[in-house]
Amino acid sequence: MNVRKHSVFYGWWIVTASAVGLAVHFGPVIASTFGVFLLPIEEAFGWSRSEISVAFALATLGVSLAQPIAGRMVDQIGARPVIMISALLLGLGLTSLYLLPASLWVYYLLFFLLGTLASGSTPVPFAKVVSRWFDQRRGIALALAIVGSSAGAAIMPPLAQWLIGEQGWRVAYLVLGIVVLVVMLPTTGLLLRESPQAMNLQPDGIDRGTDGLGNAGDTTGYTRQEAFRMFNFWALAVAFLAISIAFHACLIHLVPMLVDKGVSVESAAGAASLMAIGILVGRIGTGFLLDRYFAPYITMAIFLMFTVAIGLLWTGGPVWIAYLAVTFLGLAQGAEFDLMAYMVSRYFGLKSFAEIYSFIFAGFTLGGVVGPPLMGMGFDTTGSYETGLAILALLPIAAIVVMTRFGPYPSFSDADNGS
Repeated sequence: MNVRKHSVFYGWWIVTASAVGLAVHFGPVIASTFGVFLLPIEEAFGWSRSEISVAFALATLGVSLAQPIAGRMVDQIGARPVIMISALLLGLGLTSLYLLPASLWVYYLLFFLLGTLASGSTPVPFAKVVSRWFDQRRGIALALAIVGSSAGAAIMPPLAQWLIGEQGWRVAYLVLGIVVLVVMLPTTGLLLRESPQAMNLQPDGIDRGTDGLGNAGDTTGYTRQEAFRMFNFWALAVAFLAISIAFHACLIHLVPMLVDKGVSVESAAGAASLMAIGILVGRIGTGFLLDRYFAPYITMAIFLMFTVAIGLLWTGGPVWIAYLAVTFLGLAQGAEFDLMAYMVSRYFGLKSFAEIYSFIFAGFTLGGVVGPPLMGMGFDTTGSYETGLAILALLPIAAIVVMTRFGPYPSFSDADNGS
């Protein structure tokens, strides 16, 4: 193999652009800030918190329903135009909340539309581009790109809180919309390139023959119709849906769950703050490991860590137990987006990567809609979280069993490269 004479491989600029774009996508600007806006919206319109919370569920549903359509568009016309159109519409949609009237149904409609419009700028299209630019270092490249989402989730809530305190919630939404427009649009337009071949480069910046784990950089692989007939597709979809249900159920109910176990409110909030650190370490660490070890083995280890975290939450005990459980939850959650994208690229190739990944991603998103209400219903029925946690612990165990069925990565022939 001959390394090209470039001081910095342009693929790392692709990673940078993806990280910047993901810092202002649906997760950081809508999901992470929703709770910050809840009380001001309640005060402004007199809606109940449960009524306001429905808007977030509708936004998440919008992402889930529209994600496969966005994924297919990415495979057909490229990631760059889809991301830019989505960023434009998402930014304008957020700014329109400045004019939100005192109508709950308008509020619901706008948030459903925001989720739908945001589906073209989720990790799915960015992961497609990064996967085409990297093969041997794909794991760490995907991890560093998706870390941008974690950074945005850390920045956006305090920014929104400060704006609300200074100018009110309407101006805060206006500014967040402008941030999406001035950050994602120029970054994507100026830096993002669909493939290394378009710049006379090769994946990883290395000249190689037809070796490598799946010949990343071309567009070989299975179509969505072919993937739908394969065990691996449904195994990934079911495993990550199960993990998502369990994770989001624990996440949303984390603080009251810890308080019920005798942890003070202050300590419970402190434990929750550790999750961001765990997510960051989990994403980078998983990316590093994926480039060196078999992905299903790493996935099983992550799911086992998740099971241990749920078990620690179930047993309760000293504050350090809560801190350890939350750290494990963060590590597991931080790994999931990396694992999904990486395994889709290895088992299905890049021909229809975005469309195939979008269905699995949509299922993961739906888990966030299903998990928290089920956990709440369990608490209302039994008066504690113990039964719910015991059931949730079975989900990652089932996912581990599914992962044991995965065989070696398939090889995709260049003869199949038709695009």
